[in-house]
Amino acid sequence: MVGKTFQLYKTAYQGLSRETWWLSFVMLINRSGTMVVPFLTIYLTSPAMNYTIAEAGIVMGLFGLGAIAGAHISGKLTDKFGFYPIQIITLAGGGVLFIVLGMMKTYPLICLFTFLLSFVNEAFRPANSTAIAFYSKEHNRTRSYSLNRLAINLGWAFGNAIGGILASYNYQLLFWFDGITNIVAAFLMWFLLSPANNGRTEKRKDDTMKQGSVYKDRIYLWFVLLVMVFAACFFQMFTNLSAYYRNELHFSEKFIGFLGAMNGVLIAIFEMVLIFKLESRRSNLFYISRGVLLCGLSYLLLAFFTIGHAWAIAMVLTITLGEMLSMPFMNSFWIARTRSHNRGEYAALYTIAWASAQTFGPVVGAFLAQYAGYTVLWWSVGICFFLVSFGYWQLKKWIEKQSAITTDLYNES
Repeated sequence: MVGKTFQLYKTAYQGLSRETWWLSFVMLINRSGTMVVPFLTIYLTSPAMNYTIAEAGIVMGLFGLGAIAGAHISGKLTDKFGFYPIQIITLAGGGVLFIVLGMMKTYPLICLFTFLLSFVNEAFRPANSTAIAFYSKEHNRTRSYSLNRLAINLGWAFGNAIGGILASYNYQLLFWFDGITNIVAAFLMWFLLSPANNGRTEKRKDDTMKQGSVYKDRIYLWFVLLVMVFAACFFQMFTNLSAYYRNELHFSEKFIGFLGAMNGVLIAIFEMVLIFKLESRRSNLFYISRGVLLCGLSYLLLAFFTIGHAWAIAMVLTITLGEMLSMPFMNSFWIARTRSHNRGEYAALYTIAWASAQTFGPVVGAFLAQYAGYTVLWWSVGICFFLVSFGYWQLKKWIEKQSAITTDLYNES
């Protein structure tokens, strides 16, 4: 039994390129410092800063607004100059800005530098997504993205665990730790991934004929809209849910950090094997719709039950399974609709969907929590997840219908 399990894990990780592994290693170092964003709402509403949950929500909204602008520009620059220099610049710049943000105490400066930080830091994502696609093959692309997510979540687990400990002593340490890991990741990428593999692509005639602008791809635009609503709900986990745990349920920072770490560890242990067993067996949208449904069920636990430590753990287990079923296949779906010349543009729009959600999701959630109560917020989030799940299922039927029409026309000709 142990031998079969070991072989399963070994097979799940085989066949990925060396560059994919290096990218994931750099991502692991970078995300090991992820502690400012998950604790930022708690930090701003702490006695030391004394801002309201609504004011904290506005700050998180500005983080998302900066990310939208950064992603839009990054996508265009990635298609023009390649993913390598964009990743280096944004990693190093984001590291410096994390440290600077920690020094800001007045509300206007916190808002300004939060926007600047997210603009630079989130501009990394389209370039990184394009790099993963460049270094992978079609048959292992979902696993390549999953390996990257594994690195993100291992780093997330470490960052949350350490962040919870550091926050119990001094919140300023979070900003320094996050900034330094960004800068270290930039140096590692400089040494480990050669600029010769920049990935700069040119518009080839055959590619241009096969796929035009992302804004003419109606299926993709609907997909992105659903991603945005999904992400707005999902981001509650790192903003208003953390504040709810601390301010309403009086969980300690260490336990809140443990919950975040548990999410990352579970993904790190199980996601690659799960993707290896499921990849190519069903359509991407089949798995996405079911994963989103599980995320909705997790928030209904908050609405139906009085949450203690055990129920909080049960919620994390449910939403983690939903995340593992949905997010890797979201990456596979969007990359399958691209060509080499417009991959940065598609990646940018996908990132913008997440960034837009990061703009309005925490703000709307925070105001709902403050003026209508947390129970209303959890009901709203759960229902939105269910609607998104239904939307993905309908999108799946739409694609199947289009495919059937195309096949009939081909056979008739």
